[in-house]
Amino acid sequence: MAVLVMFLMLGNWSCEALKWKVLIGHIQNISFLTAFKAILSGLSVSVAMNTPNGTGEYFGRILYIKKGNRIRAITLTFVGSISQLIVTLVFGTIGVFLLKEKFYNATSQNTHLSLAIINGVAYGSIAVTIALISIYFKLSWLVKLLEKIPFIAKYAYFIQKLEDLRWHELLKVLLISILRYSVFIVQYLLLLQIFNVGIDIVNAFWLITIMFLILAIVPTIALAELGVRGKISIFLFGAFSTNTLGIVLTASTIWLINLILPALAGSLFVLGIKFFRNK
Repeated sequence: MAVLVMFLMLGNWSCEALKWKVLIGHIQNISFLTAFKAILSGLSVSVAMNTPNGTGEYFGRILYIKKGNRIRAITLTFVGSISQLIVTLVFGTIGVFLLKEKFYNATSQNTHLSLAIINGVAYGSIAVTIALISIYFKLSWLVKLLEKIPFIAKYAYFIQKLEDLRWHELLKVLLISILRYSVFIVQYLLLLQIFNVGIDIVNAFWLITIMFLILAIVPTIALAELGVRGKISIFLFGAFSTNTLGIVLTASTIWLINLILPALAGSLFVLGIKFFRNK
């Protein structure tokens, strides 16, 4: 199972590379291998710069884009991030609704959480999700609206490519995001089994979706994310399992496999780019 978790890491970043390739194709045709290198390079830069919620990834990815296209590439990359956030919000919100009673009953004596707070998070997530989906599938409308703002109109060139994204392409990107999200879920479920956390698969599935929702909302930086993941994991999974060590090891292994190892691989690509440019 451990080998499968490692293999799924390649699947995770391959999905992200494919998604990016689809979006960047509107300004520059790149191969899947180049897209994959760009994704890992972006991850490496993000970890090295210790930027919040992976924002530094944009700067690593554009190293593979022609200079005249780089800012436009960032705006297109942002669309991919929105698609992933939509998936996280949808599944996480469903998870909150399904487990809120169980979770409240299991933790009510140990935390100050109330059902009102949990419901507030759930309904707030619904509102944000609806707003994001509306924006996502109406990007051309959003661009036209932004172009009417004098300050933004000066830089309209950098966002105009968003108008070229058709609904079927946006749907394709969204489906790839769902596939990538599924890979995350399977990795986590496998590691929970490996470390004998002892939560049934249905509850574990929805707890993972809630954890991803919280991680998407809470600002974190790459190197500090391990501590945040650990605390959130103990808070959530600890309500259903007493194996705290297994919970922490699962969170730590996910962080190591999905973030640190790919970032180290990406650093080799970044160094390679610098070497050939210096030559």
